[in-house]
Amino acid sequence: MSQTQRPREIRSVLSTVLYRPEDVEQLRNAFAPAEFVHLHPGDNAGIEAALRHADVAVLPLDLDERFLSAPHLRWVHCDHSGLTRSARPETFERGLIVTGSAGRSAPALAQHGFFFALSLTFAARQLFEMQDAHLWRGIPDYHNRLALWGKTLGIVGFGHTGQAMAELGKAFGMKVIASRRKAGDAHPSVDVMLSTDAGDSLDPLILESDVIMIAAALTDETYHLFSTEQFAAMKDGAYVINMARGPLIDQDALIEALRAGQIAGAGLDVTDPEPLPEDSPLWDMPNVVITPHMTPMLPDRTQRSIDLITENIARYRRGEPLLNMITPRDVFTKSRPA
Repeated sequence: MSQTQRPREIRSVLSTVLYRPEDVEQLRNAFAPAEFVHLHPGDNAGIEAALRHADVAVLPLDLDERFLSAPHLRWVHCDHSGLTRSARPETFERGLIVTGSAGRSAPALAQHGFFFALSLTFAARQLFEMQDAHLWRGIPDYHNRLALWGKTLGIVGFGHTGQAMAELGKAFGMKVIASRRKAGDAHPSVDVMLSTDAGDSLDPLILESDVIMIAAALTDETYHLFSTEQFAAMKDGAYVINMARGPLIDQDALIEALRAGQIAGAGLDVTDPEPLPEDSPLWDMPNVVITPHMTPMLPDRTQRSIDLITENIARYRRGEPLLNMITPRDVFTKSRPA
């Protein structure tokens, strides 16, 4: 959808986010003087009635057919990151502006990535097993393991979370290689910046990194971005960590790479599918750490969302492009993500 510079009016807003009353009031005031209707996301009848005249909606999750068919809806904000479910062809055919809250949890997600990196580096699973068995020592050659300091961190996807990962990587004394879609300015925490739009491949990052953290959006371009070829090219002893969406990794190829010892381990907050089936071999692999697509939140996470929405309200009314707005390049059609 082309973005003009003509001012735009907001007449009626539907909100279904599960905020505290005082936070909902902040949203109400930010949208004033527009009509503001706040409903529980399970109030289907109320939502159907509000969508007959709403031109803006603020949702806790992704949009569905009700919003695609709403007659006056122009802008939908989905209060989370990773808008893969909303980035469908019909969204762009309908001409909807869709934004998300990417960045509100970036510091926590980056820390979660390093929880995986440290767990794998320090053999946390085996250490906990030894503690349960009251064993003081028992991991062969543990004294020869190398800490993160001096190793190379590769970051795939350089949005809010990728940038926070780079800053932590530098704090851990690591060399940082990052790959992003668009070319842009250098970043102080990145030693080597790659851009797919500039023609750079992922090969240098894959070949040189001791730890690869995936923080990219799931699109048709990035589906199975890591598969057999990429795992075979990774360094001996390298780890892959997925903090984005499960289908960015070809999971069958990952399992084979782990079994063959092509990579040393994996940290997975996301899988394909989700929940991870009980019979998946990933559960029992000693060099795999799994978390259930859940990260401890920041104490000001909701306020971060409100601040972003408030900024976008001003941009929308001025007719300017909005922050965290998906584009047709973000479309995902290969499968429905978890």
